[in-house]
Amino acid sequence: MTNAHRDALFVLIKSLSKSEKRQFKLYVGRLGVNTDAKFLALFNLMDKMKKYDEKTILDSGIVKKSQLSNLKAHLYKQILVSLRLNPVNQSIRVQIREQLDFATILYQKGLYKQSLKILDKAKSTAIENEEKNIAYEIVELEKIIETQYITRSIPDRADELAVQAKQLSAQNVMTSKLSNLSLQLYGIMLKVGYVRSDEDFIRVKEYFESHLPKYQIETLGFREKLWLYKAHLWYSFLIQDFLSSYKYASKWVDLFYDQKEQIQLNPVFFLKGNHYLLESLFYVKYSSQFKHTLDRLEKVVQSKSFPKNDNIASLTFLYINANKLNLHFLEGTFKKGLYLVKIIEYGINKHKDRIDAHHIMILYYKIACLYFGVGDNKTCIQFLKKIINNKNLKMREDLMCFARVLSLVAHYEAGMDYHLEIQLKSTYKFLLKMNDLHAVQKEMIKFLRNLGNIYPHELKNEFLKLYNELKKYEDHPYEKRAFLYLDIISWLESHLENKPVDQIIREKAMAVIR
Repeated sequence: MTNAHRDALFVLIKSLSKSEKRQFKLYVGRLGVNTDAKFLALFNLMDKMKKYDEKTILDSGIVKKSQLSNLKAHLYKQILVSLRLNPVNQSIRVQIREQLDFATILYQKGLYKQSLKILDKAKSTAIENEEKNIAYEIVELEKIIETQYITRSIPDRADELAVQAKQLSAQNVMTSKLSNLSLQLYGIMLKVGYVRSDEDFIRVKEYFESHLPKYQIETLGFREKLWLYKAHLWYSFLIQDFLSSYKYASKWVDLFYDQKEQIQLNPVFFLKGNHYLLESLFYVKYSSQFKHTLDRLEKVVQSKSFPKNDNIASLTFLYINANKLNLHFLEGTFKKGLYLVKIIEYGINKHKDRIDAHHIMILYYKIACLYFGVGDNKTCIQFLKKIINNKNLKMREDLMCFARVLSLVAHYEAGMDYHLEIQLKSTYKFLLKMNDLHAVQKEMIKFLRNLGNIYPHELKNEFLKLYNELKKYEDHPYEKRAFLYLDIISWLESHLENKPVDQIIREKAMAVIR
């Protein structure tokens, strides 16, 4: 039996809405094929399946085993054609591509003038909507046609097309260089997280500066600026310069609010930009601006004009709920945030085919922190186990490290001392293996390891020692990242002042007037 998540056709069929399934059947009917055609019968059978089972398909008698692969490929293609015809999927990009296809057909039939007319309109639409890759393709086809059919309608037509091609090519090269740089920096962030030493910082800085192309900001279009701000954002995140992250995330989002038509054309980039802006605001603890940005984002995505599709629905679920959790962390309102847990668990199950394991693990870590904040340490440990026991998670090593550190603290708080020694050894080995044993973690492990030798009346003094030691690292360029994952300082203050940790965080939030 093939896993449902690995069978592309089954996943595609299960992703279809009722209206899309109805349209597919109408499309098949318009093809004039027999309604009992094998690929339609296979579609109906797989639509009824709860999980993909090849044996059930073969037992149905629809198709022989030797023909199944070809029939599935044919059905997959027909579903995609049907989806392409759906008005919901007729984005500007698809429309321009369609016009380019039409022009190509007319050119092949020798109808040069008709082809050029369509290409001219498509090119204007492409340039207007920042679709410069397609615009370049259109110009290249225009050049081919002009070599065979001289219209003489525009003087110096050859020079005009040559200049236009050169400009579009230069803009596309700039976009490509900036997008490559952004992607590489993002990959470093996913793999290892923030820089951990001066050597890391120098390496990332040299990489960024050597790969950042020279540019004049006034000559850049929307798309080039977008990738420029993304590259700067990821560089700022990597070196833990969160004020700079806020600056470039703001520039990214402002691009969309300044050119509102781009929100509809590039909704994914709009969502991601807002998410990184909110993440930056969370790191600099700018709670009032955080709330304003989150409220504004929710209003936009709930508006009728905002595009709707499965991918956008998954990203909206992910970003809105992750940042709602962050807002409760900022304000120390952990109990009020508990209602989000069921919503998130339901959403993870609903969107699991479109959300990667990395982002799911981040949601689990945030939920664990939520339960830690309300003092439900056993539930906190359950969610951390989902991360720690995930052997397939190859990204975000720092998330794995801090999940283990938080698990140690939660075991201590839950009074599960009989597990603590095993946890300490396991965590210590893991951190050494990951080369991620830094001062904050060393102090935490040393403190927890010595707990068995501390008398109850000495405990408060030991908490104070650890507190004074960790405060040294709160603003350290490389050690401060520990406090982004777990507010250890507030946890220690809660023990020193005999107050719940959420109360400590709330008091801090109220004291900061921004």
